[in-house]
Order: sequence, then C-alpha cells, then structure tokens
Amino acid sequence: MARYTGPVCKLCRREKQKLFLKGQKCFTEKCPLEKKNYPPGQHGLNRRAKISEYGIQLREKQKIKRQYGVLETQFRNYFESANNQKGITGDNLIKMLESRFDNVVYRLGLASSRKSARQLIRHRHVMINDRLVDIPSYILKAGDVIKVRDKSKKLDIIHNSLKRVKDNVYSWLSIDKATLSGTYLQVPERADVPLNANEQLVVELYSK
Repeated sequence: MARYTGPVCKLCRREKQKLFLKGQKCFTEKCPLEKKNYPPGQHGLNRRAKISEYGIQLREKQKIKRQYGVLETQFRNYFESANNQKGITGDNLIKMLESRFDNVVYRLGLASSRKSARQLIRHRHVMINDRLVDIPSYILKAGDVIKVRDKSKKLDIIHNSLKRVKDNVYSWLSIDKATLSGTYLQVPERADVPLNANEQLVVELYSK
C-alpha cells in the first residue's frame, strides 16, 4: 500500500495551516506550526510572496490530498469519478473523500488522526456491518454501521481518542461511545464538511 512516510508536520508548514495530521499534538503548543509558520527548508523564510494562478490551484490540491492522506494517482482517480457523476464536480469529490472508511473512523472519534484510523483498519480492529474490512479507501454507503471488534475494545488508542470527542458532532454520523460503534447516516453536503480548502480550484487545475 503506497503511502507518504515522511515527517507530516512539514506538510502543515508547507501549506501554512494545520492539516491535523498528527492527532493530539496538533492541539498543543508542541505543534511546529505554532513557532514556524513558514514553509520548511533553508529558503522557507525568503520565498517570494507572489504566487501564480497555477501555484494557487496546486496548493489547494496538495492541501486536500494531504488532509485525506491520499497520493496523486488515487486522488486523480477520485476526481475523474467525481467528474463523471451528476452535480458539481468539486462537491462530488469532497463527498467521496468524506465517505472513505478511514475518514469516517476518524470523524467518529475512534482515532485521533486519519493515519491512526488507517492503522486500526489495516490491523483489522474495525468492522463494517459486522464484516471485517481492512481497506482504508473503502467507500461507505448510507446506513453502514462501523464498530470496533470485541477483542479490540480495550485499546487505549481508541479510548484516548474518544475522550476528546463530543457526541454526534457531525449531522451525517451518529456515535455510541458505550458500544464503540457508529453509523454513517448519509453522504454529507459540502457545506457541512469542515474542510478549509477551495475544491473548485482543483477542478480548474485538472480541467486545463
């Protein structure tokens, strides 16, 4: 499984905003972006402020890719699929990314980051409709029930993550902390997704 294995805090610095890739660390003063709010590298402080139209579009694409933890080929495939669907391409793209198994596990609060959610899934700690699924990119459908396996319910990584989460934060999800389970109620509307990015610029980039 191809994945980015480098230092994730550098990605936040490159985009000049928190992408919440490091779990709890992102909410503390230990976050490198608190002290180094400029791109990494020896020329980070001296990079030109002016950026081209293409550069702006590229940064938005990279920002979305990195937040959801997908690489270029996979992201391009999502875009092509979104473009072939009815409706607004940018909205379709975000809806597909939000429907990924690893993202829903993260949104439910069972993991502190999408990276941690992928690890839980790959290690077969989480089920969909009482069936083991170890594919983080699996696309959920409305009504799917996600729950932690019985033998995994004592994992500290899950309970520590849930402590930070309020009940039913997102309208398209429901969470039952007592049973460590949740339901993907519906595909979210773009306006409801807390994503600080402009997906329309990604559409413009790929449409050239």
